[in-house]
Amino acid sequence: MFPDRVYKSIQDNSFGYFGQLTIEDIRIGALLTAVKLSDGYYGVASTNIGGNSHHPIKKDRDYGDFTPLKIIGQNMESLFKYQGNNALVQTLKIAALNASFHGSLAKNKYVFLSKTDPVDLLDLNQYSNITMVGAFSAYIKKISGFQARLRVLEFSEDAFEPEHKNFFVPAGQFRDILPTSDLIIITGLTLVNNTFDELLSYIPAQTTSILIGPSAGIPPELFFENNIDMIGATRITKTELLFPLVSQGAAGFHLFEYCAEKITLRNE
Repeated sequence: MFPDRVYKSIQDNSFGYFGQLTIEDIRIGALLTAVKLSDGYYGVASTNIGGNSHHPIKKDRDYGDFTPLKIIGQNMESLFKYQGNNALVQTLKIAALNASFHGSLAKNKYVFLSKTDPVDLLDLNQYSNITMVGAFSAYIKKISGFQARLRVLEFSEDAFEPEHKNFFVPAGQFRDILPTSDLIIITGLTLVNNTFDELLSYIPAQTTSILIGPSAGIPPELFFENNIDMIGATRITKTELLFPLVSQGAAGFHLFEYCAEKITLRNE
């Protein structure tokens, strides 16, 4: 999976240092999960705990690593080697990679545009077939005002506002839709729910592609090597507010209101 490849790259470049970092603290909210690693950096990702986590049948009850009371103190090597059927682990991986990303930002490793949304940098008039993976209402409103054909891949029509339901395309049709698109906007949630790798394999090399959302903010080198042109990430600017916000059910837009800014990284 793509996050595991990113981890290996970080681990190799840090000569094993990243793998020894531990989860010092964690908050798991309804929509977002935040971690603090032992090097002091914080990370965030969309929460995914799986569809039947609350009421599993008895034989599927999990009391092992990365279950309640056994997450804090685990190191990155154990996290990325974990083989159990635990949906939360993928969320923890992305949050941990996001913490690494924030550490790199603090060390000025990456050039980025502050307070910038990647879609705002595009001339949308030059595209004729735009596809979104994930029903971001604000983007739908913006893009639907242009002449391009807009299609939005989602699992359910219920994810759309009533006036946007005409853009709905069942997610399973991505193999037909993505190759015919000249602009593709993908939610970072695909990294959390393990759909990103297959989606990426259907993006044509000549297509402009953007990855967006809180879960998109992980070290970008492999994205840029694999047909992703821009990343719209979330930079935490007030770490002291991150845990309280996540604990109280914050969504991405709450982060931007209180403790974060949008940033854009470009493949240049």
